[in-house]
Amino acid sequence: MENTPKQLTLDTVYKANYALRGVIRQTDVLYAPKLRPGRELYLKTENLQITGSFKIRGAYYKMTQLTEEEKARGVIACSAGNHAQGVALAAQRNGIKSVICLPDGAPISKVEATRSYGAEICLVEGVYDDAYRRALELRDEKGYTFIHPFDDPDVIAGQGTIALELAEQVKDMDAVIVPIGGGGLISGVAFTIKSLNPNIKVYGVQAEGAPSMRNSIHDAHIERLESVFTIADGIAVKEPGSLTYDLCSHYVDDIVTVNDDEISAAILALMEQHKLVTEGAGAVAVAAAMFDKIDLEGKKAVCILSGGNIDVTILSRVISRGLLMSGRSCQLNIELVDKPGQLLKVARVIAQQGGNVTAVHHEHSNEGSDVNGCYLRVNLETRNFEHIEAIKKALTDAGLHII
Repeated sequence: MENTPKQLTLDTVYKANYALRGVIRQTDVLYAPKLRPGRELYLKTENLQITGSFKIRGAYYKMTQLTEEEKARGVIACSAGNHAQGVALAAQRNGIKSVICLPDGAPISKVEATRSYGAEICLVEGVYDDAYRRALELRDEKGYTFIHPFDDPDVIAGQGTIALELAEQVKDMDAVIVPIGGGGLISGVAFTIKSLNPNIKVYGVQAEGAPSMRNSIHDAHIERLESVFTIADGIAVKEPGSLTYDLCSHYVDDIVTVNDDEISAAILALMEQHKLVTEGAGAVAVAAAMFDKIDLEGKKAVCILSGGNIDVTILSRVISRGLLMSGRSCQLNIELVDKPGQLLKVARVIAQQGGNVTAVHHEHSNEGSDVNGCYLRVNLETRNFEHIEAIKKALTDAGLHII
Protein backbone atom coordinates (compact mmCIF):
# COMPACT_ATOMS: atom_id res chain seq x y z
CA MET A 1 0.00 0.00 0.00
CA GLU A 2 2.99 2.35 0.32
CA ASN A 3 2.86 3.15 -3.39
CA THR A 4 -0.77 4.26 -3.33
CA PRO A 5 -1.19 7.82 -4.69
CA LYS A 6 -1.83 10.08 -1.71
CA GLN A 7 -4.94 11.62 -3.22
CA LEU A 8 -6.83 8.30 -3.16
CA THR A 9 -7.71 6.46 0.05
CA LEU A 10 -10.20 3.80 1.03
CA ASP A 11 -11.88 6.41 3.22
CA THR A 12 -12.46 8.50 0.10
CA VAL A 13 -14.20 5.58 -1.58
CA TYR A 14 -16.46 5.11 1.46
CA LYS A 15 -17.14 8.84 1.45
CA ALA A 16 -18.12 8.63 -2.22
CA ASN A 17 -20.37 5.68 -1.47
CA TYR A 18 -22.20 7.74 1.16
CA ALA A 19 -22.52 10.74 -1.17
CA LEU A 20 -24.05 8.57 -3.91
CA ARG A 21 -26.82 7.12 -1.73
CA GLY A 22 -30.17 8.04 -3.19
CA VAL A 23 -28.52 9.15 -6.43
CA ILE A 24 -27.39 5.94 -8.13
CA ARG A 25 -28.72 2.39 -8.23
CA GLN A 26 -26.98 -0.46 -6.49
CA THR A 27 -26.94 -2.60 -9.61
CA ASP A 28 -27.68 -6.31 -9.42
CA VAL A 29 -25.23 -9.17 -9.82
CA LEU A 30 -26.54 -12.01 -12.00
CA TYR A 31 -25.30 -15.58 -12.29
CA ALA A 32 -24.36 -16.37 -15.91
CA PRO A 33 -23.43 -20.07 -16.25
CA LYS A 34 -24.16 -20.34 -20.00
CA LEU A 35 -21.77 -17.65 -21.16
CA ARG A 36 -18.78 -19.91 -20.61
CA PRO A 37 -19.75 -23.45 -19.64
CA GLY A 38 -17.44 -24.86 -16.99
CA ARG A 39 -16.73 -21.45 -15.47
CA GLU A 40 -18.54 -19.74 -12.59
CA LEU A 41 -19.34 -16.31 -14.00
CA TYR A 42 -21.36 -13.44 -12.56
CA LEU A 43 -22.38 -10.13 -14.15
CA LYS A 44 -22.32 -6.75 -12.42
CA THR A 45 -25.01 -4.91 -14.39
CA GLU A 46 -23.77 -1.32 -14.54
CA ASN A 47 -25.40 -1.19 -17.99
CA LEU A 48 -28.63 -0.83 -15.98
CA GLN A 49 -27.27 2.11 -13.97
CA ILE A 50 -29.00 5.50 -14.37
CA THR A 51 -27.67 7.09 -17.60
CA GLY A 52 -26.91 3.50 -18.69
CA SER A 53 -23.32 3.48 -17.40
CA PHE A 54 -21.11 3.41 -14.30
CA LYS A 55 -19.82 6.89 -15.20
CA ILE A 56 -22.48 8.67 -13.12
CA ARG A 57 -20.70 7.42 -9.98
CA GLY A 58 -17.44 9.27 -10.51
CA ALA A 59 -18.99 12.30 -12.20
CA TYR A 60 -21.54 12.91 -9.45
CA TYR A 61 -19.10 12.44 -6.61
CA LYS A 62 -16.62 14.82 -8.27
CA MET A 63 -19.39 17.39 -8.57
CA THR A 64 -20.06 17.21 -4.84
CA GLN A 65 -16.41 18.08 -4.15
CA LEU A 66 -16.35 21.32 -6.14
CA THR A 67 -16.14 24.65 -4.38
CA GLU A 68 -18.95 27.17 -4.77
CA GLU A 69 -16.68 29.23 -6.99
CA GLU A 70 -16.00 26.26 -9.26
CA LYS A 71 -19.69 25.47 -9.47
CA ALA A 72 -20.49 29.07 -10.38
CA ARG A 73 -18.03 29.01 -13.30
CA GLY A 74 -19.71 25.94 -14.78
CA VAL A 75 -18.08 22.65 -15.74
CA ILE A 76 -16.68 21.21 -18.93
CA ALA A 77 -15.94 17.59 -19.81
CA CYS A 78 -14.89 15.44 -22.74
CA SER A 79 -16.24 11.99 -23.45
CA ALA A 80 -17.14 9.36 -25.99
CA GLY A 81 -20.63 9.55 -24.50
CA ASN A 82 -21.04 7.90 -21.10
CA HIS A 83 -19.00 10.33 -18.98
CA ALA A 84 -20.78 13.08 -20.88
CA GLN A 85 -24.15 11.86 -19.66
CA GLY A 86 -22.88 11.40 -16.11
CA VAL A 87 -21.49 14.94 -15.94
CA ALA A 88 -24.56 16.44 -17.60
CA LEU A 89 -26.99 14.76 -15.20
CA ALA A 90 -24.85 15.52 -12.14
CA ALA A 91 -24.58 19.17 -13.20
CA GLN A 92 -28.31 19.41 -13.86
CA ARG A 93 -29.18 18.02 -10.42
CA ASN A 94 -26.77 20.45 -8.77
CA GLY A 95 -27.86 23.50 -10.79
CA ILE A 96 -24.51 23.82 -12.58
CA LYS A 97 -23.96 24.79 -16.23
CA SER A 98 -22.24 22.04 -18.24
CA VAL A 99 -20.46 22.01 -21.59
CA ILE A 100 -19.52 18.64 -23.08
CA CYS A 101 -17.03 18.00 -25.89
CA LEU A 102 -17.74 14.77 -27.74
CA PRO A 103 -15.97 13.18 -30.73
CA ASP A 104 -18.08 13.65 -33.85
CA GLY A 105 -18.23 9.88 -34.28
CA ALA A 106 -19.99 9.34 -30.95
CA PRO A 107 -23.27 7.42 -31.30
CA ILE A 108 -26.23 9.74 -31.90
CA SER A 109 -28.08 8.15 -28.98
CA LYS A 110 -25.30 9.21 -26.58
CA VAL A 111 -25.14 12.73 -27.98
CA GLU A 112 -28.90 13.25 -27.71
CA ALA A 113 -29.07 11.70 -24.24
CA THR A 114 -26.37 14.13 -23.09
CA ARG A 115 -28.27 17.03 -24.61
CA SER A 116 -31.46 15.90 -22.85
CA TYR A 117 -29.77 16.46 -19.47
CA GLY A 118 -29.33 20.15 -20.30
CA ALA A 119 -25.70 20.13 -21.42
CA GLU A 120 -24.30 22.37 -24.14
CA ILE A 121 -22.80 20.07 -26.80
CA CYS A 122 -19.55 20.68 -28.68
CA LEU A 123 -18.82 18.05 -31.35
CA VAL A 124 -15.11 17.68 -32.17
CA GLU A 125 -13.66 15.99 -35.24
CA GLY A 126 -11.70 12.85 -34.30
CA VAL A 127 -11.76 10.57 -31.26
CA TYR A 128 -11.83 11.02 -27.48
CA ASP A 129 -8.33 12.49 -27.29
CA ASP A 130 -9.26 15.21 -29.78
CA ALA A 131 -12.33 16.08 -27.72
CA TYR A 132 -10.07 16.20 -24.65
CA ARG A 133 -7.78 18.79 -26.21
CA ARG A 134 -10.73 20.97 -27.25
CA ALA A 135 -12.22 20.76 -23.76
CA LEU A 136 -8.97 22.01 -22.25
CA GLU A 137 -8.90 24.89 -24.73
CA LEU A 138 -12.44 25.92 -23.76
CA ARG A 139 -11.58 25.54 -20.08
CA ASP A 140 -8.75 28.03 -20.50
CA GLU A 141 -10.81 30.40 -22.64
CA LYS A 142 -14.00 30.43 -20.56
CA GLY A 143 -12.81 29.56 -17.07
CA TYR A 144 -14.87 26.37 -16.77
CA THR A 145 -13.99 23.70 -14.20
CA PHE A 146 -12.75 20.60 -16.01
CA ILE A 147 -14.20 17.23 -14.96
CA HIS A 148 -11.72 14.59 -16.12
CA PRO A 149 -13.31 11.31 -17.25
CA PHE A 150 -10.75 9.08 -15.55
CA ASP A 151 -7.50 10.66 -14.32
CA ASP A 152 -8.90 12.26 -11.16
CA PRO A 153 -8.84 10.83 -7.61
CA ASP A 154 -12.45 11.84 -6.85
CA VAL A 155 -13.72 10.34 -10.11
CA ILE A 156 -11.73 7.16 -9.43
CA ALA A 157 -13.13 7.00 -5.88
CA GLY A 158 -16.65 7.21 -7.28
CA GLN A 159 -15.97 4.30 -9.64
CA GLY A 160 -14.49 2.37 -6.71
CA THR A 161 -17.92 2.23 -5.08
CA ILE A 162 -18.69 -0.63 -7.47
CA ALA A 163 -16.11 -2.71 -5.60
CA LEU A 164 -17.76 -1.94 -2.25
CA GLU A 165 -21.04 -3.25 -3.64
CA LEU A 166 -19.36 -6.36 -5.05
CA ALA A 167 -17.77 -7.10 -1.68
CA GLU A 168 -21.26 -7.34 -0.22
CA GLN A 169 -22.95 -9.04 -3.16
CA VAL A 170 -20.38 -11.77 -3.96
CA LYS A 171 -18.78 -12.67 -0.65
CA ASP A 172 -16.33 -15.29 -1.91
CA MET A 173 -15.36 -13.98 -5.36
CA ASP A 174 -11.93 -14.87 -6.67
CA ALA A 175 -11.64 -12.47 -9.60
CA VAL A 176 -13.10 -9.33 -11.15
CA ILE A 177 -12.85 -8.62 -14.89
CA VAL A 178 -13.02 -4.94 -15.80
CA PRO A 179 -13.09 -2.95 -19.07
CA ILE A 180 -10.29 -0.42 -19.58
CA GLY A 181 -10.31 2.75 -21.64
CA GLY A 182 -8.46 5.51 -19.82
CA GLY A 183 -8.40 3.38 -16.69
CA GLY A 184 -10.67 5.19 -14.23
CA LEU A 185 -13.04 2.27 -13.66
CA ILE A 186 -10.40 -0.41 -13.17
CA SER A 187 -8.27 1.92 -11.02
CA GLY A 188 -11.14 2.49 -8.60
CA VAL A 189 -12.23 -1.15 -8.59
CA ALA A 190 -8.71 -2.60 -8.32
CA PHE A 191 -7.58 -0.20 -5.58
CA THR A 192 -10.71 -0.84 -3.52
CA ILE A 193 -10.80 -4.61 -4.05
CA LYS A 194 -7.12 -5.06 -3.23
CA SER A 195 -7.47 -2.83 -0.16
CA LEU A 196 -10.31 -5.04 1.10
CA ASN A 197 -8.85 -8.38 0.02
CA PRO A 198 -5.48 -8.52 -1.78
CA ASN A 199 -6.07 -12.16 -2.75
CA ILE A 200 -8.82 -11.27 -5.24
CA LYS A 201 -7.48 -11.10 -8.78
CA VAL A 202 -8.29 -8.05 -10.93
CA TYR A 203 -8.06 -8.45 -14.70
CA GLY A 204 -8.39 -5.64 -17.22
CA VAL A 205 -9.70 -5.95 -20.78
CA GLN A 206 -9.07 -3.60 -23.68
CA ALA A 207 -10.18 -3.64 -27.29
CA GLU A 208 -7.53 -5.03 -29.63
CA GLY A 209 -7.78 -1.81 -31.64
CA ALA A 210 -7.14 0.43 -28.61
CA PRO A 211 -4.65 -1.26 -26.24
CA SER A 212 -3.11 1.89 -24.76
CA MET A 213 -3.03 0.79 -21.11
CA ARG A 214 -1.91 -2.75 -21.94
CA ASN A 215 0.97 -1.48 -24.05
CA SER A 216 1.95 1.07 -21.42
CA ILE A 217 2.00 -1.49 -18.61
CA HIS A 218 3.89 -3.97 -20.76
CA ASP A 219 6.59 -1.43 -21.64
CA ALA A 220 6.67 0.14 -18.14
CA HIS A 221 5.93 3.68 -19.29
CA ILE A 222 2.92 5.61 -20.59
CA GLU A 223 2.55 5.28 -24.34
CA ARG A 224 0.30 7.08 -26.79
CA LEU A 225 -1.26 5.22 -29.72
CA GLU A 226 -1.21 6.91 -33.11
CA SER A 227 -4.80 5.81 -33.76
CA VAL A 228 -7.55 3.65 -32.31
CA PHE A 229 -10.22 1.66 -34.12
CA THR A 230 -12.88 -0.47 -32.42
CA ILE A 231 -16.64 -0.87 -32.10
CA ALA A 232 -16.09 -0.35 -28.37
CA ASP A 233 -16.16 3.45 -28.68
CA GLY A 234 -16.42 3.91 -24.92
CA ILE A 235 -12.88 2.60 -24.42
CA ALA A 236 -11.27 3.97 -27.60
CA VAL A 237 -8.61 5.98 -25.76
CA LYS A 238 -5.17 6.68 -27.23
CA GLU A 239 -3.35 7.36 -23.96
CA PRO A 240 -4.02 6.34 -20.34
CA GLY A 241 -3.82 8.84 -17.49
CA SER A 242 -0.77 9.16 -15.24
CA LEU A 243 -2.75 8.41 -12.08
CA THR A 244 -4.62 5.50 -13.63
CA TYR A 245 -1.37 4.13 -15.06
CA ASP A 246 0.20 4.13 -11.60
CA LEU A 247 -2.83 2.46 -10.01
CA CYS A 248 -3.03 -0.20 -12.72
CA SER A 249 0.70 -0.86 -12.35
CA HIS A 250 0.26 -1.51 -8.63
CA TYR A 251 -3.12 -3.24 -8.39
CA VAL A 252 -4.08 -4.91 -11.69
CA ASP A 253 -2.93 -8.51 -12.12
CA ASP A 254 -3.10 -8.71 -15.91
CA ILE A 255 -4.53 -6.94 -18.96
CA VAL A 256 -5.75 -8.78 -22.07
CA THR A 257 -7.35 -7.71 -25.35
CA VAL A 258 -10.37 -8.86 -27.36
CA ASN A 259 -11.16 -8.16 -31.01
CA ASP A 260 -14.33 -6.68 -32.46
CA ASP A 261 -15.71 -10.06 -33.54
CA GLU A 262 -15.31 -11.39 -30.00
CA ILE A 263 -16.95 -8.27 -28.59
CA SER A 264 -19.86 -8.68 -31.02
CA ALA A 265 -20.31 -12.32 -30.00
CA ALA A 266 -20.39 -11.28 -26.34
CA ILE A 267 -23.02 -8.59 -26.99
CA LEU A 268 -25.16 -11.15 -28.79
CA ALA A 269 -24.75 -13.77 -26.05
CA LEU A 270 -25.74 -11.26 -23.35
CA MET A 271 -28.86 -10.31 -25.31
CA GLU A 272 -29.95 -13.86 -26.04
CA GLN A 273 -29.07 -15.55 -22.78
CA HIS A 274 -29.68 -12.79 -20.24
CA LYS A 275 -31.81 -10.20 -22.05
CA LEU A 276 -29.14 -7.59 -21.32
CA VAL A 277 -28.19 -4.90 -23.84
CA THR A 278 -24.58 -3.73 -23.62
CA GLU A 279 -22.45 -1.46 -25.73
CA GLY A 280 -19.09 -2.64 -27.05
CA ALA A 281 -17.13 -1.37 -24.04
CA GLY A 282 -19.68 -2.94 -21.71
CA ALA A 283 -19.20 -6.40 -23.20
CA VAL A 284 -15.39 -6.71 -23.34
CA ALA A 285 -15.12 -8.37 -19.91
CA VAL A 286 -17.58 -11.05 -21.00
CA ALA A 287 -15.76 -11.47 -24.32
CA ALA A 288 -12.51 -12.13 -22.43
CA ALA A 289 -14.24 -14.81 -20.35
CA MET A 290 -16.06 -16.41 -23.29
CA PHE A 291 -12.92 -16.71 -25.41
CA ASP A 292 -10.60 -17.87 -22.62
CA LYS A 293 -8.36 -14.81 -22.63
CA ILE A 294 -8.05 -15.25 -18.85
CA ASP A 295 -7.55 -18.50 -16.92
CA LEU A 296 -10.73 -18.67 -14.81
CA GLU A 297 -10.74 -22.39 -14.08
CA GLY A 298 -11.85 -22.96 -10.50
CA LYS A 299 -12.47 -19.24 -9.94
CA LYS A 300 -15.69 -17.41 -9.10
CA ALA A 301 -15.38 -14.40 -11.40
CA VAL A 302 -17.43 -11.23 -11.85
CA CYS A 303 -17.57 -9.45 -15.20
CA ILE A 304 -18.43 -5.76 -14.98
CA LEU A 305 -20.87 -4.71 -17.72
CA SER A 306 -19.79 -1.09 -17.73
CA GLY A 307 -22.44 0.38 -20.02
CA GLY A 308 -25.46 -0.26 -22.22
CA ASN A 309 -25.67 2.86 -24.38
CA ILE A 310 -25.36 1.32 -27.82
CA ASP A 311 -26.83 3.03 -30.86
CA VAL A 312 -29.51 0.89 -32.54
CA THR A 313 -27.91 1.28 -35.97
CA ILE A 314 -24.61 0.00 -34.58
CA LEU A 315 -26.46 -2.75 -32.72
CA SER A 316 -27.83 -4.24 -35.94
CA ARG A 317 -24.32 -4.47 -37.40
CA VAL A 318 -22.95 -5.89 -34.17
CA ILE A 319 -25.63 -8.58 -34.12
CA SER A 320 -24.71 -9.60 -37.66
CA ARG A 321 -21.04 -9.90 -36.70
CA GLY A 322 -21.95 -11.73 -33.53
CA LEU A 323 -24.00 -14.27 -35.48
CA LEU A 324 -21.05 -14.92 -37.78
CA MET A 325 -18.60 -15.18 -34.89
CA SER A 326 -20.74 -17.72 -33.04
CA GLY A 327 -21.58 -19.86 -36.06
CA ARG A 328 -25.19 -18.70 -36.11
CA SER A 329 -24.98 -17.54 -39.71
CA CYS A 330 -22.69 -18.15 -42.66
CA GLN A 331 -22.30 -17.57 -46.37
CA LEU A 332 -21.50 -20.40 -48.80
CA ASN A 333 -20.28 -19.98 -52.38
CA ILE A 334 -21.13 -22.96 -54.56
CA GLU A 335 -19.97 -23.61 -58.12
CA LEU A 336 -22.71 -25.21 -60.27
CA VAL A 337 -23.51 -26.29 -63.80
CA ASP A 338 -26.05 -23.81 -65.16
CA LYS A 339 -29.00 -26.12 -65.81
CA PRO A 340 -32.52 -26.60 -64.39
CA GLY A 341 -32.84 -28.20 -60.95
CA GLN A 342 -29.51 -27.12 -59.48
CA LEU A 343 -30.99 -24.57 -57.09
CA LEU A 344 -33.58 -27.10 -55.96
CA LYS A 345 -30.81 -29.63 -55.30
CA VAL A 346 -28.88 -27.17 -53.13
CA ALA A 347 -32.00 -26.10 -51.23
CA ARG A 348 -33.03 -29.70 -50.58
CA VAL A 349 -29.63 -30.64 -49.09
CA ILE A 350 -29.59 -27.56 -46.85
CA ALA A 351 -33.17 -28.18 -45.70
CA GLN A 352 -32.41 -31.81 -44.87
CA GLN A 353 -29.58 -30.60 -42.61
CA GLY A 354 -31.84 -28.12 -40.83
CA GLY A 355 -30.29 -24.95 -42.25
CA ASN A 356 -32.42 -21.92 -43.11
CA VAL A 357 -31.71 -20.00 -46.33
CA THR A 358 -32.04 -16.24 -45.82
CA ALA A 359 -30.64 -14.96 -49.13
CA VAL A 360 -29.57 -16.33 -52.53
CA HIS A 361 -27.53 -14.64 -55.26
CA HIS A 362 -26.95 -16.28 -58.65
CA GLU A 363 -24.41 -15.16 -61.24
CA HIS A 364 -23.00 -16.60 -64.44
CA SER A 365 -19.42 -17.78 -64.78
CA ASN A 366 -16.67 -15.27 -65.31
CA GLU A 367 -13.70 -15.27 -67.68
CA GLY A 368 -11.62 -18.41 -67.33
CA SER A 369 -14.48 -20.54 -65.99
CA ASP A 370 -16.57 -23.21 -67.70
CA VAL A 371 -18.91 -21.61 -70.22
CA ASN A 372 -21.81 -23.59 -68.71
CA GLY A 373 -20.85 -22.79 -65.14
CA CYS A 374 -22.48 -20.47 -62.62
CA TYR A 375 -22.03 -19.46 -59.01
CA LEU A 376 -24.51 -19.51 -56.18
CA ARG A 377 -23.97 -17.43 -53.05
CA VAL A 378 -26.21 -18.60 -50.22
CA ASN A 379 -26.68 -16.95 -46.81
CA LEU A 380 -27.78 -19.32 -44.05
CA GLU A 381 -29.03 -19.30 -40.49
CA THR A 382 -27.29 -22.10 -38.59
CA ARG A 383 -26.99 -23.45 -35.04
CA ASN A 384 -23.21 -23.41 -34.58
CA PHE A 385 -19.94 -24.12 -36.38
CA GLU A 386 -20.50 -27.88 -36.19
CA HIS A 387 -23.81 -27.39 -37.99
CA ILE A 388 -22.06 -25.37 -40.72
CA GLU A 389 -19.52 -28.15 -41.26
CA ALA A 390 -22.31 -30.74 -41.44
CA ILE A 391 -24.06 -28.72 -44.16
CA LYS A 392 -20.83 -28.32 -46.12
CA LYS A 393 -20.17 -32.06 -45.94
CA ALA A 394 -23.70 -32.88 -47.08
CA LEU A 395 -23.36 -30.54 -50.04
CA THR A 396 -19.99 -32.03 -50.98
CA ASP A 397 -21.37 -35.58 -50.63
CA ALA A 398 -24.15 -34.59 -53.01
CA GLY A 399 -21.56 -33.75 -55.65
CA LEU A 400 -21.61 -30.00 -55.22
CA HIS A 401 -18.42 -27.93 -55.22
CA ILE A 402 -18.02 -25.33 -52.45
CA ILE A 403 -15.48 -22.62 -53.21
